[in-house]
Amino acid sequence: MSDLPRKAVTRTAKLAALPLGFAGRATWGLGKRIGGKSAELVGRELQQRTAEQLFKVLGELKGGAMKFGQAMSVFESALPEEVAGPYRAALTKLQEAAPPMPTRTVHSVLAERLGEDWHDLFLEFDDKPAAAASIGQVHRAVWHDGREVAVKVQYPGAGEALLSDLNQLSRFARLLGPLIPGMDIKPLIAELRDRVSEELDYALEAQAQRAHAEEFADDPDVLVPAVVHQCEQVLVTEWIDGIPLSEVITDGTQEQRDRAGQLLARFLFSGPSRTGLLHADPHPGNFRLLPDDPEGSETTEATEAAEGSGGKGGWRLGVLDFGTVDRLPGGLPATIGDSLRMTLDGDAEAVYDLLREEGFVKESIELDPDAVLDYLLPIIEPAQADEFTFTRGWMRSQAARIADPRSPAHQLGKQLNLPPAYLLIHRVTLSTIGVLCQLGATVRLRDELEEWLPGFVLDDDETLTEEDSAAGA
Repeated sequence: MSDLPRKAVTRTAKLAALPLGFAGRATWGLGKRIGGKSAELVGRELQQRTAEQLFKVLGELKGGAMKFGQAMSVFESALPEEVAGPYRAALTKLQEAAPPMPTRTVHSVLAERLGEDWHDLFLEFDDKPAAAASIGQVHRAVWHDGREVAVKVQYPGAGEALLSDLNQLSRFARLLGPLIPGMDIKPLIAELRDRVSEELDYALEAQAQRAHAEEFADDPDVLVPAVVHQCEQVLVTEWIDGIPLSEVITDGTQEQRDRAGQLLARFLFSGPSRTGLLHADPHPGNFRLLPDDPEGSETTEATEAAEGSGGKGGWRLGVLDFGTVDRLPGGLPATIGDSLRMTLDGDAEAVYDLLREEGFVKESIELDPDAVLDYLLPIIEPAQADEFTFTRGWMRSQAARIADPRSPAHQLGKQLNLPPAYLLIHRVTLSTIGVLCQLGATVRLRDELEEWLPGFVLDDDETLTEEDSAAGA
């Protein structure tokens, strides 16, 4: 019997206890209010206790529970500081690590997938995992040709655990909503469930990673490790050192934060244009900040190098885990660039017509184009300036604006629709912005949009056509 399904009863009990705990705290909160505390103060205390239990339970589980926790953790920037502060360490841990599976289980999977003589494929193999995540863990090793490699081993029964957890979580998604203001949790869980089969397929992951590794092979800014070997439940790739982005978030210098943020934005927008694929799991555990000097790859030496350089260059972004990708053969849809450009130009009617055409506004809904423009402008503020500093405060203000039932933004947002084709793009963009806010990075986002986002900058022919139309009007 495999490790994860054997504990199914325990897993289900822990997850099922969450909504009961929420209900208990709601009763506790009512008592507090009767006792004289204000609704706002009680609400904050309630949210804090809810977050505490949620992250504790998710941190103890692998599978879909942890995958959900990782997806939520990038939205930490939107949480009120009094809630996010005490649990930031727990959120970071969800991004970077999970309890490892036993050595005997790892050896059993390797023997089954690579053959009984699997040890002969390696000059060295470290039984202690270097990282453990939601569906597998990574071991550091030396391949038989002398290359340092990362050996990703899938947990036995990971698929069953993922589906079981996500089914459980979806039953009380409504209760989790208040933790992330402005974020509808249920579609997030549904989307995670839809992606499970792809993420469990290491052949698809290897294919996506090879495409990125080949395209970025000579890139001065981004490094994607090459695939060395792949078979069912085992994926071997080249090893890369560097500072995990989670450490840059907690302890990095401002130079590191800014450089990491710029490169993250560059990878987000350039990847689909260059590979036809969108890396769709942008949590900090999947990125490393790498110094150009390979001798400076250890965290302490790299940090000293950054502090001594005084500049933003000299760093590359290492990208890991291509288990979840969105296939975009033509790159990001030009609709995104077109609507951004038109919004920045203040062309309310054109933006509204485009959103209706693409299904963001359903045919049965009538909205005021100027109100739609007012809704969008604060969200795209980072694209307006030459450079923009992403902060948790800015993220919280956006979340509060959209979440407040009394605000016009909330009322309008409820009437907008997100077409299925844009669901993953939307989540990846929002998640990346969440990471940029965690970094507190100052980023020249507009530069990346102009370089890589189709439709954001008109080419000469399109400009002439628009000018002719305006003249004719």
